[in-house]
Amino acid sequence: MIETERGMTPKSGTTSLKVLICGGGVAGEALAHWLARGGHRVTVVERFPALRATGAQVDLRGQGIEAIRHMGLLDAVKSKLVDERGVAFVNARGKVRATIMANTSGRGRQSLTSEYEIMRGDLVRILHDAAKDGVDHIFGVGVEGFEQSEEKVTARFSDGSSGEFDVLVGADGQGSRVRRAILPPGAPEPYWRMGIHMAYWFVPRIASDGDIRDTYLAPGGRMIMRRSHHPTETQAYFVLREDSAQASAVHREPVDRQKEFWAGRFHDAGWQTGRFLDGMRATETFYSQEVVQVRTDTWSRGRVVLVGDAAHCASPYSGMGISGGLVGAYVLAGEINRRPGDLRTAFARYEAGLRPFVDEIQAGVKPRLLRLGMPDSRWAIDAFHSLAALACRLHVPDLVARSAKEDRGGAWRLPESPVGEAA
Repeated sequence: MIETERGMTPKSGTTSLKVLICGGGVAGEALAHWLARGGHRVTVVERFPALRATGAQVDLRGQGIEAIRHMGLLDAVKSKLVDERGVAFVNARGKVRATIMANTSGRGRQSLTSEYEIMRGDLVRILHDAAKDGVDHIFGVGVEGFEQSEEKVTARFSDGSSGEFDVLVGADGQGSRVRRAILPPGAPEPYWRMGIHMAYWFVPRIASDGDIRDTYLAPGGRMIMRRSHHPTETQAYFVLREDSAQASAVHREPVDRQKEFWAGRFHDAGWQTGRFLDGMRATETFYSQEVVQVRTDTWSRGRVVLVGDAAHCASPYSGMGISGGLVGAYVLAGEINRRPGDLRTAFARYEAGLRPFVDEIQAGVKPRLLRLGMPDSRWAIDAFHSLAALACRLHVPDLVARSAKEDRGGAWRLPESPVGEAA
């Protein structure tokens, strides 16, 4: 049975809303934090049976760092950062051909690796701890459907219960069920596809795994990355450039079938492929996905609104997926907190205010450039390595990063804090 009555005392003269957030990831937890501080009664439901504090390495950039600072959590994030000093491009023998270091100058633009690298699970735990005292969290339960009227939203849950709320927020990721329910019949598919697929998992760390990310290119538009976040664990990533119905469909198949697909595509890739495939067969942390952006014409309908990847997934190649979720939660919470009695206006202002930022980070992903970085032939890979080596010898990546006026989010600035500055 869903219980939804606990919450913080509303500020004098404000309306306290009952808010249901579907999804306990980065955007959902950040939004819960801001809404609870605004005096609303917030419930977060998460299909996973416990806090989903798992996942690969993520980064914070630009406005995402500012959003964390406004929450008063920057020191907590800094305490959990992964020590990744840069990115190295290696050949089949493991020889480093070029290395691009992180920009730690405190100015300009983050490079291929951010100054703020953190495991997704650590970030989710930090956000959850910040929100948990004023928020009801219910795990192992999802939203199966809902109906809404002018006055309320009635949500139906996977445990057979139901509840009435003033607002329902879809923070349930790029495959959002809430989004599917609010899009009009016949609406185009919300995914902008790039013909790129990715899988990652954890393997045992070995002595040669250092604090610089290794990137290996194999013929056929294949990439392998190795990055190490823990004394005993290393992350392995396989990235594939392929336009096929099979590649798009495999991510919805059983995990064993997904592993077969990736092993078949990469068995002859070279470098440390054998080690990573052995680790993939034994791992319990395997995840496979198509790299897409979510693009829709609307993020709300009535009393239902989307946030984070459910609204505007920018893809891992934007470098701003996590930051986009944090910023979206910040802006949405601010509009709800300022206009709890006029949700139509609050949602309209949320979308109008955030769209320029989302457009900026989504437009930063250039599929043609990504394809150049994943060549088909060995000679093209050698040419890529030679150009990268020359650029690094001339310090081009460092000069570009330090001299940039803006990070990947552009000149867009966060609006005023949703509830005033954190203490």
